[in-house]
Amino acid sequence: MSQQAGYSPSFKRPAEIMRMRRKRARSDAGVFSSPSGQGSTGSPGQSGSSPACVRPFSPGPLFNTQNRSGGGIKRRNPFANIENTYSPKKKFLIHNDDGNAEAADSYKMKKSTEGDEDVSTQCQGVLPFSARVTEECVPFCEDDSLFEEEEEDVKGPLLKSPQAIAPASISPPICTEYPADWSLKTRLLFTSPLSLSWAEHPKAQEEALGLSQHCRAHFSTLPHSVQDPRSCSELRCAFRQSLVYWQHPSLPWISLFPRINAERSFTGKSTPWAQDTALQHSLMSEWAVSLSSLYSLLKARLCPYFYLCSYQFTVLFRAAGVGGSSSITALISPTTRGLREAMKAEGIEFSLPLIEERRKSREQQNLTVHQGEEEEQEEKAQECSELKEGEACRAGDEGENDGYNDDEDGSFSWLKEMGVQDKIKKPDSITIQLRKEGHAVSLDHKPESVVCVEGSHTFTLINFLINCRSVVAAAGSQAGLPPTLLAPVAFRGATMHTLKARSVNVKSRVGSTFQNISTLEITGPVLPSSLCTVATLLRSAQKGNFSAALYTHIPSAVMNTHTTKQQYTGGSVDLSGCGLHPASIQQLQQPSSLGKTALTHINMNNYSYTWKN
Repeated sequence: MSQQAGYSPSFKRPAEIMRMRRKRARSDAGVFSSPSGQGSTGSPGQSGSSPACVRPFSPGPLFNTQNRSGGGIKRRNPFANIENTYSPKKKFLIHNDDGNAEAADSYKMKKSTEGDEDVSTQCQGVLPFSARVTEECVPFCEDDSLFEEEEEDVKGPLLKSPQAIAPASISPPICTEYPADWSLKTRLLFTSPLSLSWAEHPKAQEEALGLSQHCRAHFSTLPHSVQDPRSCSELRCAFRQSLVYWQHPSLPWISLFPRINAERSFTGKSTPWAQDTALQHSLMSEWAVSLSSLYSLLKARLCPYFYLCSYQFTVLFRAAGVGGSSSITALISPTTRGLREAMKAEGIEFSLPLIEERRKSREQQNLTVHQGEEEEQEEKAQECSELKEGEACRAGDEGENDGYNDDEDGSFSWLKEMGVQDKIKKPDSITIQLRKEGHAVSLDHKPESVVCVEGSHTFTLINFLINCRSVVAAAGSQAGLPPTLLAPVAFRGATMHTLKARSVNVKSRVGSTFQNISTLEITGPVLPSSLCTVATLLRSAQKGNFSAALYTHIPSAVMNTHTTKQQYTGGSVDLSGCGLHPASIQQLQQPSSLGKTALTHINMNNYSYTWKN
């Protein structure tokens, strides 16, 4: 039978096997013997034979089997032949300092053949090892399976890239601050593996010193980590100082925050001003004085911000340099169409940041679509010109435009077609106007209705709020009661209040065991500066490990919205005299990145912040 290319009948012809053995022996002698003595790592008795741990072509034991554990006789592939066993994946041996041979196929070698009797190979590539290595080339093997065991041992460490050898998880960057959150919080719940009992039951001297430091705007410098918070008097005084806020009006038997949807908290309480007009007038006069005092402090940058909480909306006033704005800003949320129309009538210029942001995004989308339509129209026009149907295409386009104009100009033309145009009364101009402004009415009492007032118009807004009757409820449990003013610093007519703090130790289940966890609950109208100061104190007291759950007053969550004319000024505006902790000032100067959402969780692990909103 004639021998075909690639066919290996050597298992039937012993003469062919003997010829291959002789050829293999001559090839090994020509490759591994070197005139200069290089490339030979075996013993002198093995200088002319295969290197260590290389199986000969014919079945038999491995050379140098004493260095290889479990080296047995591997069955030879009976279908092997010189022609069909050559693999483009050249293999070479890497000998380490221990004398053990390792095979690798990740580096390419070039093979040059000179006649049937002389075979030589050349290895190329740079080894990924810094240790001393020697290279010896293997001409070719009878079967790729001969190197399977060696490849399994060395494939992992050799083929790994520097990125794979590097640590799998890279530590995230350390965040020393969390985003500024301008929403009001009703409750904070801190948890920590270390005890938080130091935060409650202050001594009389510590509480007095904390209140005095707050009024004088003195702040203690605490170490990076407090070893014993229980015995640290400076820490306990600073904590009492961080709980202070100022409020007007102040009625001990009624909680004046929150005011939106708070009728239940006023039900059954004594409200002597409800039916007394003189008392209502007196309350409003004192409230107007307090509001004017707050705005004067804000303008002089002695008060960084304050809140006005009425029964139907909340207003946040911020000084210049706070929140990334170079001028005084005011955010009102939620608003109604009637309130916005009244502000327009008073000459107050304002913007709707969320609506404008949505409009810009739609314009970009429409611009993209319009560009695509123009390209399509150009392609259609080109096709029409090629097919000489340009007039028909233009007629079709004009027909479409005429239909659109009919729908835009005369939406009642269909009545004429039916012949009932005289029997049906058309809507008047007022109804048509209301229908066009229906989208504006649909924004009422929604976060998208937030209004931003900037610059000198904030002073007009103050006068508008003082004289506007809609800021005071005309009926209900809150009738006749002025809005609540909240500020981090003292102002005229204000009353000093402190947040309530309570510490409890609980057991939390972690896997199959229970772990002791200390909790600290703070309730009341928590201002942004108070949250920042408390977090700064817990950072030192709890050694950089604590977490917090934040409960937001929902109507104030949208206060984190970007204003349209926001310009970051950095440290160009001096706010050192505003009465806040330097860490709070640095944080509140930054523009908020939360949008219309608010923070819900803060976690500090190893002095690094993570958060959720």
